[in-house]
Amino acid sequence: MLKRTIGASLLALTMAGGAMAQDQSIIVQSTTSTANSGLYDYLLPIFQEESGIQVNVVAVGTGQAIKNAENCDGDLLLVHAKPSEEKFVEAGFGTERTDLMYNDFVIVGPAGDPAGVGGMEDVQGALSKIAGEGALFASRGDDSGTHKKEVALWADAGVDPTAASGDWYRETGSGMGATLNAGIGMGAYVMTDRATWISFDNKQDYQIQVQGDEDMFNQYGVIPVNPEKCPSVNMDGAQAFAEWLLSDEGQDAIEAYKVSGQQLFFPNAPE
Repeated sequence: MLKRTIGASLLALTMAGGAMAQDQSIIVQSTTSTANSGLYDYLLPIFQEESGIQVNVVAVGTGQAIKNAENCDGDLLLVHAKPSEEKFVEAGFGTERTDLMYNDFVIVGPAGDPAGVGGMEDVQGALSKIAGEGALFASRGDDSGTHKKEVALWADAGVDPTAASGDWYRETGSGMGATLNAGIGMGAYVMTDRATWISFDNKQDYQIQVQGDEDMFNQYGVIPVNPEKCPSVNMDGAQAFAEWLLSDEGQDAIEAYKVSGQQLFFPNAPE
């Protein structure tokens, strides 16, 4: 199990000497929310200064990130769709999945709130009202972690929004920032992770309309890619970064990251 201490992988790399460490690099296949929120811009310089390991982030939807890792196009996976992550490990593509941090999802909408869902904490009830009113809803539609959660919530609400695809239900096939821009442009409700929303600049008159349901919990996990499936993987580098993220130092750095005075992610690596 990955421990919340800076492990042997990082120590071995740093003890091997600065020249060797400077040659190290890894590719992290990541969800977009961790990149869009600015979290990597804050974390990576700290880790790179300490380890000499260059971290290159490929930020795509969770579904695509998992596919990329299965194609051996990455050393570490950092995403937020736990069932899919567990399947990734069960199929032998990852060595181990560990909880890293969490936040939550929210539904944002225009101040006019055409479906009358403002202030609701029952997300299924809110989605049912949006569908019942035929109010515009912009979905990422891209198999990302956010989209996977949205699909599950619609199913729990007993609604198949794809039956209204192109009508009140609009699928952008884009990342979170682009979907927020599109949704705001058309006056649609949008489900987003809170970190991206806090960091998003083009809010206009939009505000959080639905929040607080435990079903909107958003867990992130970290998984080193298995060298038995992908022999070219930089296992030492990936393990070192994973161990740092899960260490007290990494967890404290995640907790310290704020935008406009608001904490975006809450560390919860196992002790």
